[in-house]
Amino acid sequence: MYLSFWRVLIAAPGLLLSAMLVAQPAMAADSARWIVTKPAWSQTDEEAWRDFVAGIGAADCWTVQDCLKSAANPYRFTDKGTGLYDFLIDCADAPLVLRAYFAWKNGLPFAWEAEVKPLDEDGNVIEKVRDSDVRYSPHGNAITKRDAVPRTEHGVNAPRLLQRLTTTVSTAMHRYDARAWDPELFSDTYSPALNREAIQPGTIAYDSNGHIALVWKVEQSGRIRLFSAQPDNTVTRGFLGHEYARTGPELGAIFQKYRPIRVVGATRAPNGALVGGHIEGTPNSKLPDYSLEQYTGNPPTDPDNWRNAQWVWYDETMDFYTYLRAKMSFGDLTYRPLDELRSLTQSLCRDLHSRQHSIEVARDKGTDEMPPPERLPENIYGTDGLWESYSTPARDARLKTSFKQLYDSVVLFVKLDLIDAPRLDYDGNDLPGDMLKLYNEEAASCLVTYRNSAGKPVTLDMEQISRRLFRLSFDPYQCVERRWGARGAELSTCPDGEVKTRWYEAEQKLRNQIERTYDVRMDYTAAELEKGPWGVRTGRGVSEPPNVDVRAYLEGAVRRYSAQLNIKPDIAKSVTTP
Repeated sequence: MYLSFWRVLIAAPGLLLSAMLVAQPAMAADSARWIVTKPAWSQTDEEAWRDFVAGIGAADCWTVQDCLKSAANPYRFTDKGTGLYDFLIDCADAPLVLRAYFAWKNGLPFAWEAEVKPLDEDGNVIEKVRDSDVRYSPHGNAITKRDAVPRTEHGVNAPRLLQRLTTTVSTAMHRYDARAWDPELFSDTYSPALNREAIQPGTIAYDSNGHIALVWKVEQSGRIRLFSAQPDNTVTRGFLGHEYARTGPELGAIFQKYRPIRVVGATRAPNGALVGGHIEGTPNSKLPDYSLEQYTGNPPTDPDNWRNAQWVWYDETMDFYTYLRAKMSFGDLTYRPLDELRSLTQSLCRDLHSRQHSIEVARDKGTDEMPPPERLPENIYGTDGLWESYSTPARDARLKTSFKQLYDSVVLFVKLDLIDAPRLDYDGNDLPGDMLKLYNEEAASCLVTYRNSAGKPVTLDMEQISRRLFRLSFDPYQCVERRWGARGAELSTCPDGEVKTRWYEAEQKLRNQIERTYDVRMDYTAAELEKGPWGVRTGRGVSEPPNVDVRAYLEGAVRRYSAQLNIKPDIAKSVTTP
C-alpha cells in the first residue's frame, strides 16, 4: 500500500516533493471522482495490484462488496459516501471492476473492450448476430470497440463508471485470439508464459465455458489458488484444475494477464490531473512474458495443433496440468499427500459455505415459493434473468468436479506410494490409514447449517454432503431441503407439490453430469427430460455420476494394506494429476 502524504512528511521532511507526488492519487481518491494523474502503470503499481488481489483472495468474505469493505482492502475508508456498494458484481465483472477500482484509488489510467462480435470459421466478423451468445461463440470474438476513463481536470464519477462496466463487460471479452494484435482495437489482456514470474496474483484464469477467476496465490507446491464471483454476487475460492479446460489460441483460455497501457499526448492541469490524450497498449512483441506456451506445448508445436501439444519437463512427458504444476513449483515437483488432502478438503469446505450463502440469497428473493416455468432455459449453465442469478448448475458442476479431483488425488497418492515414487514426500508406513484419519477429521469439522422450510436448523458435515452430492438441486424454484439433497424425515418439511417434485426427479440425470455444456440445447420440459435419451451432449444429463467416495476408497485401501495383499504392477498405472 502506498504511504500517505503525512507519513512520508513526518518520516522525512526533506522529501516533501516526493511525498506530494506519492500522495496525489490517494488524495484524489478521497471522493467519488476518478482523476487520472499517472500516464502509465509503473512496476510499483503492478506490484501493489498483486498485493491488493492477494489480500482480497485471502480475506474471510463471501461477497465482492463485503471483500471491499473488509480489512483486506486498504482503500475502504475512502469509499464512504461514494455509493460504491449499490450494485452487484458477478464473475464476468469482478476482475475488471477490481482492476478499475484499484486504478481509481491510485490515479491510474484505465481502458477496456466495450464491444465484441463473433467470428466465423474463416475469421470474418459476423456483423448481424441472431440467436447467438457471444460468450460461447465457437470461433472466438473480435474486438470492435474500446473505451477509456475520460481524462479531465476534475475527473469522472468513479462508482457510476464502475457500475456501467458491470452492464457492459462479459466473459465474451476474454474470448479472443491470443495471437492477435491491433494497435487500435487491442485486447485488454495477453497470454503469459507458464512460470511463477508471469502467473501471479491478479492474473486471470479464463474458463471458455463462461467463467473467469483471478489468481490470488501460487503455492510453493505449484498449486494455483483462485477466487471468483458468482451471478448472485457471492464469492468462491478454490484451486485451478481440470474444469479450466485448455482451448486453442482462438478462444484464449486459460491464462490471461492485463496488458500495460499508457496515456499519450495528454497535458497536465494545475491540480496534477492529466487532460486529453489517448490510450496506447503495449504490443505482444514488446511484452517480456508474452508467450503461447499454453497452446504450443513444450517442445513447442504449431498453436493450431494445440490438441496434440506435448508437455515435457526434464525429459519426462506429462499431461498439461502436471506440467503446469511442475513449472509453477519451487524446486522439483513434490506431492505431500497429507498436506494436500488437508488443503483440498478445506477448499471444498469454503466452497460449501459459499454455496450455502448463495442458496440463502435465492431464498431471500423467494424463488423457492415461485412456480417453475414450463421449460428449462435454453441452456441452464449460461442464460440470464432469475435463473442466471439464483440457480447453481455451473457452481454445482464445479463443486462436483472439485470432489472428483479430491478423489483422483487420493487415488494418485496411494498408487504413487505403492511404487515408492520419489515425488511422494511421505515418511510414514500407512498412507491410506493416515489419509483416512485426516479425511475423517477434516470432513467432520466442516459443518454447513441451513434453515429448513419450517425455520429449523439442519446441520450437515462434508462427508454427509459428499454422499448426497449428486442429489443437491441446482433449481432455484425448489425447496431448500432439495437444494441440499434431503431424503426421508429431513425432506418432510419441504412444501414442494407434485409439479416441483416431478421436476426434481426429472433433473436427476442433469445433476449426475459434471461437464458444463454451454453449446447444447437444454430447454426441455420435465416430460422430455424423463424420456431421454441421455448423454453428455444430449442436454438431458447422464445416467450415472462419477465416483467421488473418498472414504470408501481409503477404507478399501486400508483393508488391502492390512491384509498385505500382493498388488499387481498395473495398479500403479499413472492417473491424471489434479
